[in-house]
This record gives sequence, structure tokens and C-alpha cells, in this order.
Amino acid sequence: MKKISFKRNQSIKKVVIRKEELRKGIYILPSLFTCGNMSFGILSIFSSISGDFIQAAWFLIGALACDIIDGRVARMTKTTSEFGLQLDSLSDLVSFGVAPAIMMYTLVLNQMEKIGIAIAVLYVLCSALRLARFNVLAQSGEVQKHFVGLPTPASAGVIISFVLSYQLLAPAEYSLNFKTIPALMEFMPAFFKIMPVAIVVLSFLMVSNVPYTSFKKIKLTRIRTIEVFALMIVLIILIVIFPQNTIFIIFTIYAASGLLFYIPRMLLKRKNKQQKTETTEENEM
Repeated sequence: MKKISFKRNQSIKKVVIRKEELRKGIYILPSLFTCGNMSFGILSIFSSISGDFIQAAWFLIGALACDIIDGRVARMTKTTSEFGLQLDSLSDLVSFGVAPAIMMYTLVLNQMEKIGIAIAVLYVLCSALRLARFNVLAQSGEVQKHFVGLPTPASAGVIISFVLSYQLLAPAEYSLNFKTIPALMEFMPAFFKIMPVAIVVLSFLMVSNVPYTSFKKIKLTRIRTIEVFALMIVLIILIVIFPQNTIFIIFTIYAASGLLFYIPRMLLKRKNKQQKTETTEENEM
């Protein structure tokens, strides 16, 4: 009876703590950046509808910046809350789910008629499922060292950076005067053709169980190795010289990194299982 009452008291305490967290109200500073994230997403949708895809992509870059800052500010000021988590997910769904889907539909997918609509809807649904699963895992209290599935901002980042790089193929009077990486720019027209397939792959990666590295707990003020510091300097230089191309490469490598590490692990696990079953069968014989 004592054990049962103790468990009941613990569950009551947990409910009370969660209610207290909900009563904390709105933390202004991180919530302002989160609202900025959603605002940029809405502006991007308007720009995509009007046909200004470059402006739409830059608005989503602003949304990405706000998404990074609001999380950092909340952790630094210790103002994380249930309200902030839900608002952040809603903002991410607008900016990194709906906005990229509309941008790619108006740019590429509308030529495929019903199939294009289906791909755009699939992307939005997978974004929503990914964010819902993230909220459930966050509320469970378990410490997650890695993201489960491709994060929605990273998935949107591939699409956004592609649009910004593809812009550089336009005539000089319509594009900004940025330096480009010639080898990558030669690949861009081919990537444009396979973009519908890429969107489907990104959609399934979001709802997959593939682990992705989380950079949330990395403290940029405390870089322990000189190699990481040197790599950061190189990345900053490349972004300054080749902004669109470098951002596209970074997001694409990150999206592919999960599969590159996940597939070999799965193959090794299968081999180990086969070896164990073979050894057990030999012992039984």
C-alpha cells in the first residue's frame, strides 16, 4: 500500500509541476524571435504566390536565423517552457513545412499537376509528423543525444539553399553579383530536374528513425580542439565568398550524413545477428 501511495504522490507531483510550467506564462524575449520565425514564413508564402522565389527563399533564411536564436536565448536565459515549445513547433510548421512546400510547388511541382500536389502535401504532412514526434520526445523527459529523423529546419534548408543557388543561373540583370563554385553550378540544372524526388526523400527522412547530430548543446564559446576552430574559420570564409553555394553544400551534406552513418550500422547489426544465429545453430548441432 505504501508503494502504491508513493507512486500516486509522484504522479500527482509531476502533474502539479507541469501545471506550474504552463502557468509561467509567455517569456517575451525567446517568444519574440519565435514569432519572427513565423512572420518570415508567412512573408515567404506571399512572395512565392507572387512569383518572387528569391525573396521567398531569403525570408526563410531569416526564419532559420530566428529559429536558431530563439532556442539559444531560451537556454541561455533559462526561459524554456511548454508554451515556448508548442509555439516553436507551430512556427516551424509554417516556416519549414508549409512555406517550402508552396515555394517548390509554384516553382517546380505545378508542372506535374496532381502528382506535384501530392508531393507538396506529403512534405507538409511529414513536417507535421516530425514536429509532433519531437514534442512527444521532449515532454517524455528523456535526454536525446541525437535528433530522431531529419529536423524540419534542415530539410527546408536544402530546399531554400537550392533556390538561392539556382538563382545564380539566371541572367546577370536578374541575379545578384555573387561568386559561384563552377562545378556545383554545372550540377544545378540536373538537380532541378530531380527536385521532386529529392523532396520525397527529404519527407521520408523527416519521419524516419535515422539519427542526426544535434548542435543544440555545442558551446561555440568553448571550442576544445583547434581542428574544429580551423574548420569553422574555413566555413565562414566559404560562406562569405560563395554564400548560396556553401549554404547548399552544408545543408545537403547534413541531410545525407544521417544515411551515410545509419546504413553501415544497420548492415553491421544484421551481420552480427546472422553470426549469432549461425553460432547458436552450430552449438545445437
